[in-house]
Amino acid sequence: MKLPIEILTPEEVRRLIVANSAKAPTGIRNRALLTVLYRTGIRLGEALALKTKDVDLEAGTLTVLHGKGDKRRTVGLEPGAAAVLATWLERRKALGINAHQMLFCTLKGAPLHQGYVRPLMKRLARRAGIEKRVHAHGLRHALASELANSGVPVTVIQKHLGHSSLQTTATYL
Repeated sequence: MKLPIEILTPEEVRRLIVANSAKAPTGIRNRALLTVLYRTGIRLGEALALKTKDVDLEAGTLTVLHGKGDKRRTVGLEPGAAAVLATWLERRKALGINAHQMLFCTLKGAPLHQGYVRPLMKRLARRAGIEKRVHAHGLRHALASELANSGVPVTVIQKHLGHSSLQTTATYL
């Protein structure tokens, strides 16, 4: 049974992100992961497949090499999100994690798995006092909703999310 989508407000997303520690290495990583998911609208699998070479903080972009349908796309990374990601990149370096490891990895450099993120989202939602169903894909919906409410044309949102069909994007709005 498919549950109805409950779109998070920007305030709820902020609370979800700051429910992570700002000092512990895993909290810094998780803040960066959730910020990237929310501010870029990429899918969880796409985020977990990123390598450091796919990030260009100066240009403010992330390149998804193998998106859904094996499509490549470059998405913007706003300065605030880039700063959160830069903090994780600095911490990774301090931990001795090399550039060959996935961008979002364990503290020993092993890849993170989607199975880690699902319970993380539930824990963070409880900690943030959010009673809606919270999941990583919901951050895409939150971004799409926020962009639409800001007057961004649906065709721009479609391209940003990497949708082939405008109908798919419409279901997000």
